[in-house]
Amino acid sequence: MALRTLSLFPDISNSLFSDRFNRIDRLFSQLTGDIPLESAPSYDIRRLGDNRFAITLSVPGWKEDELEINAAGGQLSVSGKREEERAAQDEGWLHRGISRTDFSVSYALPQHVKVQGAALENGLLTITLLQDIPESEKPQKIAIENRKTIEHQA
Repeated sequence: MALRTLSLFPDISNSLFSDRFNRIDRLFSQLTGDIPLESAPSYDIRRLGDNRFAITLSVPGWKEDELEINAAGGQLSVSGKREEERAAQDEGWLHRGISRTDFSVSYALPQHVKVQGAALENGLLTITLLQDIPESEKPQKIAIENRKTIEHQA
């Protein structure tokens, strides 16, 4: 399972470290048999408003009943599990380059972010998120009082 931290603030990534991470991930995946991160669906994160966001995963060829979305304990998990295809369906293929492997990815949701809904359209699974910060935890501007001192006259 691929675990990713969802940040609502843009990251600056260093391609040198990113490439090294991908190589290490592939090596460990070969040793453990886990799916490397790169075979998990690619995704985008968009800001839709002041407190609304969307994660869009690329899941071409997946059907709604093959995808599962769960949100619990500050984690958003998306998984895809295909029913076994019959050998008859494999006949006639000359090349199958579209990934058909099961996947599972998780995102750590920031505090006060809740899943609002999900939609699957044209091979893109879009999950809408809402950041709902209670009034008691929002930053408050504190006014500074101007106290004048009165001098005592003798």
